[in-house]
Amino acid sequence: MGTNGTACPSPMKATSNGVFQGDDPLHFALPLVILQICLVLVVTRVLAFLMRPLRQPRVIAEIIGGILLGPSALGRNQNYLHAIFPARSLTVLDTLANLGLLFFLFLVGLELDPKSIRRTGKKALGIAIVGISLPFALGIGSSFILRATISKGVSSAAFLVFMGVALSITAFPVLARILAELKLLTTDVGRMAMSAAAVNDVAAWVLLALAIALSGSNQSPLVSLWVLLSGCIFVISCIILVPPIFKWMSQRCHEGEPVDEMYICATLAAVLAAGFITDTIGIHAMFGAFVIGVLVPKDGPLAGALVEKVEDLVSGLFLPLYFVSSGLKTNVATIQGLQSWGLLVLVIFTACFGKIFGTVMVSLYCKVPIREALALGFLMNTKGLVELIVLNIGKDRKVLNDQTFAIMILMAVFTTFITTPLVVAVYKPAKRARMAEYKYRTIERKNPNSQLRILACFHSQRNVPSLLNLLESSRGTEKHQELCVYALHLMELSERSSAILMVHKARRNGLPFWNKGHRSDSGNIVVAFEAYRQLGRVSVRPMTSISSMSDMHEDICTTAEGKRAAIIILPFHKHQRLDGSLETTRSDFRWVNRRVLERAPCSVGIFVDRGLGGSSHVAASNVSYSITVLFFGGRDDREALAYGSRMAEHPGIRLTVIRFLVEREAAGEITRVNMEEDSSTILDSVDEVLLNEFKKTKADNNSVKYEEKAVTSPEQAIAIIRETGRCNLYLVGRMPAGEVALALTRRSECPELGPVGTLLTSPDFSTTASVLVLQQYNGQVPQNFTSESAEEVSTETD
Repeated sequence: MGTNGTACPSPMKATSNGVFQGDDPLHFALPLVILQICLVLVVTRVLAFLMRPLRQPRVIAEIIGGILLGPSALGRNQNYLHAIFPARSLTVLDTLANLGLLFFLFLVGLELDPKSIRRTGKKALGIAIVGISLPFALGIGSSFILRATISKGVSSAAFLVFMGVALSITAFPVLARILAELKLLTTDVGRMAMSAAAVNDVAAWVLLALAIALSGSNQSPLVSLWVLLSGCIFVISCIILVPPIFKWMSQRCHEGEPVDEMYICATLAAVLAAGFITDTIGIHAMFGAFVIGVLVPKDGPLAGALVEKVEDLVSGLFLPLYFVSSGLKTNVATIQGLQSWGLLVLVIFTACFGKIFGTVMVSLYCKVPIREALALGFLMNTKGLVELIVLNIGKDRKVLNDQTFAIMILMAVFTTFITTPLVVAVYKPAKRARMAEYKYRTIERKNPNSQLRILACFHSQRNVPSLLNLLESSRGTEKHQELCVYALHLMELSERSSAILMVHKARRNGLPFWNKGHRSDSGNIVVAFEAYRQLGRVSVRPMTSISSMSDMHEDICTTAEGKRAAIIILPFHKHQRLDGSLETTRSDFRWVNRRVLERAPCSVGIFVDRGLGGSSHVAASNVSYSITVLFFGGRDDREALAYGSRMAEHPGIRLTVIRFLVEREAAGEITRVNMEEDSSTILDSVDEVLLNEFKKTKADNNSVKYEEKAVTSPEQAIAIIRETGRCNLYLVGRMPAGEVALALTRRSECPELGPVGTLLTSPDFSTTASVLVLQQYNGQVPQNFTSESAEEVSTETD
């Protein structure tokens, strides 16, 4: 540094006195690092937004952002590089980046369940083993070529292992996001890929520890041996000492209660201490953090609280710094000449061939179909964060020079970038053949004793008790076939990396709850549904939808069709406050409901929950509900009547059906709006047939009451509805037909509820009753929500 007579740059002071006192903020550590972080966040987020249409994971945008900010692009301008990323500021940036990396690896360990790895099937284990060993061997082979050309003079053993690890890694977090984006998490391909990647991840960390141990500056093999032995002693000590402590903490954290801050701080301190120990040993500090993460128990609220506290700050703020730190070390300009570019092609080919060929061969041997085998091969070729960690450590330990480092970074970007397009091209998950037609897509049917299949959706634990009480009321009697319920947990796929935790929810999607065992991510929801399943004559299957809000409706509709559901029950986007009023939970769920109503392959019910049965599930023997069906006419009202008719068979249900008729002398007050005579006649005739059948079958049932109300004005109809306000549940059609319903129509902020549903949920309608608004499947063009008319003019078809 001092060869030209100048001294080494002095260390930067932390804070400045401000520009008014003559200080340049860019010459001080804190303001400079703030500027660097802001620049990193802006560039990486803009790139992530631009790459969203290409369905690329955010890690790609962050790596490319780092390369753009580094000497490969903007860094070619020396004035910019010396002002924004001067050499003496990189220590602070690297320290922050590595601190973020430390806690991120703790989160990765937290998300990796050792039990799930032990349960890995033979197919996934075989794919993982070959998917590691073949590219590892090819990586060692290519390392000889690189050492003979651009990496002369480096430590041979360390270089071999680093190259082998870099080429054999599958990025577990990145793979989880790609699978979720392509809606493959819950498929056989997705489950197999995640199981294989989890095994691959653990193997990669073991190999990385070996590579770090071999890469010390001291060439004596005895030192490397001491490092390895000390690392093994550290891991064994942690396995013996740490789990009992965390188990003790976890037992003192109760569901539904905030986790004590002391336990959070103690865990984070343990992560830092473990990082210090492994760094002292000579293995990277992040290895200790990863080990602590793996050993934290996954049951109970402690793990969830840790993720919630650490996640956003680490993955949103500090982790992008690590990618930029990598980009600042990457100079694509060092790849010059035919030889260098030829070596880049060789490395990319070796990495892709080893992973894809090995995975495809094992998959075909295990009798996996060719398209799924190819998809698995492409998925297992995903690189990402772990790859960058390996390469950065290799660069810091002088095992990889600038040219080799740049080649390996470009290989990681290329292999990850091509994953999504190749999987979509081969597997085409969005274009799979639609399910065959099935008979019962509505509750109204000729054979009411046939099996009823319900897809019951919920967002959170809050929706579950009332939903279970609604399902209990739908059970019918012994003469009915067993009620089949698919409980679909709607989970949003966010940009947060803890979306990986959702993978565990999807691991045994659709199997009976009693096969799932006790799992933290199921919690009280599983207990509630398990208790309900044991009531008998009910089949309950858990499902998990993990998707972004923009396409969550596709998951719901596809699941309903795949499970041959007759009705989808959706929670309303508002929930009841303590004062009884309804407030919006999330407006995004409202649009999900609307899209499902437009595209559903069966009937749809929107459940406005006002605490049906209270805050807990009511046992069958204790059910005592008063249910009211408001019948104006039309297909949706007939669906409501059919559902009410089924509920009336439950011994604890009292059903009241109120049919509204227009007194003909009231023609001046209730007019026929755009209602053609022949359509009205058809509607009336179909309604009459169903009502006559209902009256005949329920004539002997003392718990069923049928009333006809003749009204002369909309106000009179509303007054009659108000008189029924003491019931527990209303069943109404979304788009009722007839003059009375049309007269009730008014502009509403919730057209998905229709005119009657809007009236029952309006603030000026005083009732504590829940409301189920039903739309009957008609197999025709979906409803258009741009029109809020309640008119039904389509002809009836069975």
